[in-house]
Amino acid sequence: MSNKVPDKGRAEYNTSYKVGQDNIQFLGLDVLNPVFSTSAVLIFAFIIGSILFPADASSVLSGAKNWSINNFDWFFMVAGNIFVLFCLVLIALPLGKIRLGGTEAKAEHSTISWFSMLFAAGMGIGLMFWSVAEPVAYYTGWYGTPLDAVKNTPEAKDLAMGATMFHWGLHPWAIYAVVGLSLAFFAYNKGLPLTIRSAFYPLFGEKVWGVIGHVIDVIAVIATIFGLATSLGFGALQAAGGLHFLFDIPNTLTTQILVIVGVTAVAIISVARGLEGGVKLLSSINMIIAAGLAIFIVIVGHTGAIFMAVGSYFLSYVENIIPLSNWIGREDETFYHGWTVFYWAWWISWSPFVGMFIARVSRGRTVREFIIAVLLVPTAVSLVWMAIFGGSALEQVEMGVGELANGISDSSLAMFQMFAQLPLTGITSFVGIVLVLIFFVTSSDSGSLVIDGITAGGKTDAPMIQRVFWAILEGIIAIALLIGGGSEALGAIQAAAITIGLPFTLLMLIMCVSLWKGLHSDMHLYK
Repeated sequence: MSNKVPDKGRAEYNTSYKVGQDNIQFLGLDVLNPVFSTSAVLIFAFIIGSILFPADASSVLSGAKNWSINNFDWFFMVAGNIFVLFCLVLIALPLGKIRLGGTEAKAEHSTISWFSMLFAAGMGIGLMFWSVAEPVAYYTGWYGTPLDAVKNTPEAKDLAMGATMFHWGLHPWAIYAVVGLSLAFFAYNKGLPLTIRSAFYPLFGEKVWGVIGHVIDVIAVIATIFGLATSLGFGALQAAGGLHFLFDIPNTLTTQILVIVGVTAVAIISVARGLEGGVKLLSSINMIIAAGLAIFIVIVGHTGAIFMAVGSYFLSYVENIIPLSNWIGREDETFYHGWTVFYWAWWISWSPFVGMFIARVSRGRTVREFIIAVLLVPTAVSLVWMAIFGGSALEQVEMGVGELANGISDSSLAMFQMFAQLPLTGITSFVGIVLVLIFFVTSSDSGSLVIDGITAGGKTDAPMIQRVFWAILEGIIAIALLIGGGSEALGAIQAAAITIGLPFTLLMLIMCVSLWKGLHSDMHLYK
């Protein structure tokens, strides 16, 4: 990018670095060697260790995860609050007028397609998994209750709604927005490579092309590949559980592996087709199916109660966002550490992947448009989605209807157990499985694009075989972990990803300072 003629209205940095200048070519690959080789060695070392010694790996990495969460809970919480406030400030200030790509840059994707890709990559799969399980878990005290509410009481129900939205609302999307905006701005307005290290150029200067930058990018690659492989593995467990629930197909290792193979095969086709014919197409299809499923539940469910749930979720979110954001003197330690701090570390570990993908599809948007679309719109959509699915589930629990009334026994089956009390259970459950699988395909596809970009030194036109390589590797890792240690091995890699979230939280805070300096350097173009 920095070796191209700048667009009108772009203020490039004076750097001699050219995209791909340090890359090496071998076996049809075009990669930045220090990042590619170091990431590969560390990834395979972690995987082999987790497969050969799953119990030991789980113990060590879970200990590291728990140490990070228990000792730095305040750090995760403070950082999460800072990210939300930082984004809201950028919306309000004149800095929001700055356009990604220059004053005359045009948006490359329609608003609907753009939003669909943001949502599918960001947390579409998570909303399928947790929209039912999470509020029911909080209400029944499956693993602690928010703010120490007494379980199965009106107060617990109110807090279950507010806490669910707290975990899926402004805070996680602010984390994604900070990373995505930083990468998009420094790539499209400053002519730097579209890779994580570029966001630190205002602070470290030319040093970002050396060891400092290599370390930053390697951390991003490892966090991304571990997060994606873990989600793919756990997703296979959920999909296999759904197939067993719906069609009585045995939920065995073979079924789980076949699910991963199927998802990976579709992901390979999608990634080979590129952004337009792959992620963009699948994301649009998935959003249409998801909207149809939500509308169906509203129609066949208790419509009035669902509409009331939208207001209840919103009011509870507003009323409890400050108490839930607090990190001082919390008495609900099980809930606070086991849910909230865990979530913040998990979102941050995913932020390199989601943030870079958001940046890649957001050229031409203003800073204000970007943050509103990435922060406020998804929060509103999540609110409606949670009210429809979570509200329906809570009503079933209160009425003592179905298996959910007995509490959460298996979080992966919660959505299907809710569907079982609605008309056309078979159809809705099948649609739910399809949505889960397609969301996994879009996550794998977009993740492969991101990892490819980082390990190629910021190239967005690297050989297709590299994207295919990463898509295949994600599937292989997930299968190997399931075979080698099952959910225990997956848990170990998930713990590793969350542990990486701690140093990346510090990097994100530095990123905010860097972005602030960078945006101010462009303000003269908009006066």
